[in-house]
Amino acid sequence: MSIKRAWLATLLAGTLALTACSTGDSATDTETTSDEAAAPQDASDIRIDVITHGAPGDSFWDVVKAGAEQAGSDVGVDLRYASDPDAGAQSTLIDNAVADDTDGLVVSMANPDGLQASIEAAVEAGVPVITINSGIDDWEAFGAITHVGQSETIAGEAAGEQLNQAGLSNVICIIQEAGNIGLEERCQAASDTFEGDMETLQTDNTDLAASQATIESKLADTSIDGLLSLGGDMSGAAVRAVEASGRDDVTVGTFDVNADVAQNVLDGTLLFAIDQQPYVQGYVGVTGIYLKVLNGNDLGGGQPVYSGPAIITQENAEAVLQFAENGTR
Repeated sequence: MSIKRAWLATLLAGTLALTACSTGDSATDTETTSDEAAAPQDASDIRIDVITHGAPGDSFWDVVKAGAEQAGSDVGVDLRYASDPDAGAQSTLIDNAVADDTDGLVVSMANPDGLQASIEAAVEAGVPVITINSGIDDWEAFGAITHVGQSETIAGEAAGEQLNQAGLSNVICIIQEAGNIGLEERCQAASDTFEGDMETLQTDNTDLAASQATIESKLADTSIDGLLSLGGDMSGAAVRAVEASGRDDVTVGTFDVNADVAQNVLDGTLLFAIDQQPYVQGYVGVTGIYLKVLNGNDLGGGQPVYSGPAIITQENAEAVLQFAENGTR
């Protein structure tokens, strides 16, 4: 039985008990009401679905999933994770979870317009929703409780400042997922803050070899002295492209962290990484829904819950690396 149905059953039983109390034996009625009130809710009856736009094999989303699953295990709920990078398919996953009587949803919104109808329908059906990672500008309008993630504008500005401090003048911002509004916001904010020139380059996070070749071809332009990657896996392709081109005068920075990123920052092949702490997004998203279903709590106070940005440099990369190697950073 889902938690919503369990609540309804408890409410109905309590109403009947109170009605009987006005006409029946008070001692008997009191005993019945006490028995009903004492029935505990089993956390294992709570189903929470985490539905993201992560592509299979993406190290970032592996960490989000790990955080969500750990939260599900910690509180003892029935945790189900699904993902699809296509907005239409992701929307269908949301609809199916609601139809299958989920008790709550944690959803990433790389394409808010493509998910709006499904999220609003879930909220209308009484299913609480928390958005994570992408969609910080739309969660409230769609009826979600809160958003767990970083402001891509603040994160992009932080990256731009790092590029300024490095004294760079001509940087390529690499977008690895077409149509991802969060990545576009990162590039825009970085460009607005960076004092030099910045242009964007479209690559494909599902084909890192081809992406490396695309980046390497751009480095034939010797005026380019910096690359800004927007994802941990893509940063590896950027580092390899620089090495293959023989351009030791090109500086690389990135968003998002995995073990390779932390090691590359520590070794100096990456100047910095902007960490939005994906484990936090998965973990807090699930526990936020759990608290809503169990106790009616609303996280955030009407504001997003920030999981980042945290700036990783050579000075603190070693401390981050130990957690990244465990798959939690």
